[in-house]
Amino acid sequence: MPTVSVGRDRLFQALGRTYTKEEFEDLCFKFGIELDDMTTEKAIIRKEKHLEEEEPPEDEEVIYKIEVPANRYDLLCLEGLVQALRIFNGLDSIPTYNVASISKESMSKMHVKAEVCIAETKRRTLVAIGTHDLDTIEALLNIINSILMYCAELVESAISLTKNFRADELMEFYKSDMKLKKFLHIIENSPVFPVIYDRNRTVLSLPPIINGAHSAISLKTKNVFLECTATDLTKANIVLNTMVTMFSVYCERKFEVEPVEVIYSDGKSYISPDLSLYQMVVPLSYITSAVGVSLPAHEVACLLNKMQLYAKHSVSEKNETSFTIYVPPTRSDILHPCDVAEDVAIAYGYNEIPKAKLPSLKPQSLNQFSDLIRAEIAMVGYTEVLTWILCSYKENFTMLNRKDDKSTAAINGNPRSADFEVVRTSLMPGILKTVGHNKDHPKPIKIFEVGDVVLLDETKDVGASNHRHLGALYCGATSGFEVLDNFDIPDPCSIVEVNIENFL
Repeated sequence: MPTVSVGRDRLFQALGRTYTKEEFEDLCFKFGIELDDMTTEKAIIRKEKHLEEEEPPEDEEVIYKIEVPANRYDLLCLEGLVQALRIFNGLDSIPTYNVASISKESMSKMHVKAEVCIAETKRRTLVAIGTHDLDTIEALLNIINSILMYCAELVESAISLTKNFRADELMEFYKSDMKLKKFLHIIENSPVFPVIYDRNRTVLSLPPIINGAHSAISLKTKNVFLECTATDLTKANIVLNTMVTMFSVYCERKFEVEPVEVIYSDGKSYISPDLSLYQMVVPLSYITSAVGVSLPAHEVACLLNKMQLYAKHSVSEKNETSFTIYVPPTRSDILHPCDVAEDVAIAYGYNEIPKAKLPSLKPQSLNQFSDLIRAEIAMVGYTEVLTWILCSYKENFTMLNRKDDKSTAAINGNPRSADFEVVRTSLMPGILKTVGHNKDHPKPIKIFEVGDVVLLDETKDVGASNHRHLGALYCGATSGFEVLDNFDIPDPCSIVEVNIENFL
């Protein structure tokens, strides 16, 4: 899971109180996150440079590394983490995010030209984020893939504020940069480069590689322009919503942002961002059955509010209670009623949910029978072995002196090695292989296995079915008829295999 690093003192100040390490770990556990490590900024640098550990000075700021769920993008920064924990603790109410009411004529506009192409992304996420000082750029913005020799020649470097680069020169320049060079492949072989510039053709960004220095944010920045470029509009909107809602904490009118009109070359346009609430209807019975606790409607609504979800309950004519859930733009992870039930369980407290054995956990009769057989055979002196259900084609047929009739074995179409070509149709290959690897073991060797074999079956949806078999082997120094009763195999090595499903 991803880890976010935040300064402990700044975190506690924003939360409104200080915590001991144990108290904060307990808060994290209740909320479903984890305090992964305590360190300092200098210790992180020393670790990155593989330097020897040193005792940190007492005045050095302590950094908390907090592990958060991979689907909770809103927790990947101090602002989102603090907001979620304060609401969880009942200190703040759920914020209402607003898009300022501005006429289209006075809105900033982003023109997306037809030449824009989608670069194939490998080893990188699908979204690139840019932050700009709005007061340094002209309001009319454009994103366009420009022909290399014409419009991409003045992409500013974020390293040197006094030197300009052609885009192809910039690719060469950053091949020596440890952080950026792994992303160059996304566009460096493209005949055109994506560029964002203002009406004066001042380059602001070369997504998804780097932002220009002209519009870089500084301590004097008062207005921030956020842009997200992506290969998928849904992902772009999720990231943009997360970014603007986190930035909106610092706005003059808290939780309010100004919109931008995005205009495409075909004339279509839309207003961004969209911070409207997503609605979902979830029955109370679904929530309580999933959580495993019978809860009244008003308590469920309070628990959902702790997790930043608006909830209103209503009763139908059939006397069934349901919730209308209003999902804010920060909670893009809420996709299904099971996500709502999970939030109720977290807010209620996993440790408070009584333990119960689910009906679905009742053992199957075949498994119970298999356990009884294992116990009985073990009590007469046999050792259980567990072998791979996959084996080589040669082991399954040739080495057992069997022919492949093409209607029995399920063949692996793309095996990683020759040892995993076939799903076994018998337990014998594994048992014999075990003996082969233990020839020096003191005699007698008495082993058995109870496990599944797979046979082709046209009546099944997947074209094959599992069968539970028992295989036993006795390997001694002398031959005899008494070891495996009723089989009368006069050989120092006796082996037998039966389908135990026939005895149920």
